[in-house]
Amino acid sequence: MTVSKTGLYEQLASQRSSLLAGERDLTANAANCSALLFHSLPDLNWAGFYFVKDGELVLGPFQGKPACVRIRVGQGVCGAGASKCETVIVPNVHEFPGHIACDSASNSEIVVPLMKRERLIGVLDLDSPSIGRFDADDADGLEKLAKILIEVSG
Repeated sequence: MTVSKTGLYEQLASQRSSLLAGERDLTANAANCSALLFHSLPDLNWAGFYFVKDGELVLGPFQGKPACVRIRVGQGVCGAGASKCETVIVPNVHEFPGHIACDSASNSEIVVPLMKRERLIGVLDLDSPSIGRFDADDADGLEKLAKILIEVSG
C-alpha cells in the first residue's frame, strides 16, 4: 500500500508527538526529530537543525554526513531561510547563488524556519540527492512538524 505524501506527514506528526511526549528539552527533541525524518522520509541524505546563537546559525542535531558548523544568516539556503523567516525550497542547489556544499551528493534542499513567539530560533534543513525532491506538500508537512517541536520544547 502506498501512502500519499500528506498521509506520510500525518503519520510522522503522530509519531513525533509520541516521541516528544513529556520531554521539554529542545536539543533532545531535535535529535529525535532529525532521526525520525531521516529514517522515515524517502530520498534524503541529510536531515537536521541549525540554531541561532550570537547572530549566526550553529549546527544542532542531525543525521547524515558531517556538516558546516556555522552559517551566517543570509548565507546559503539555510541562511536565506533564516533571513526571510520563511520556508525555502531549492529544486537544484547548483543553481542557488551562494549555496554551501557540505555534501557534494546533495542536489535539492528545503529549509523551514523555527519560530517561537515570532522570533527565529533556528531552522530545519533537509537535503536530497535528487533534483526537485521537495515541493509544497513537503513544506506544509515539515512546517507542521516544526511547529510541534517548538510547542513542546521549553
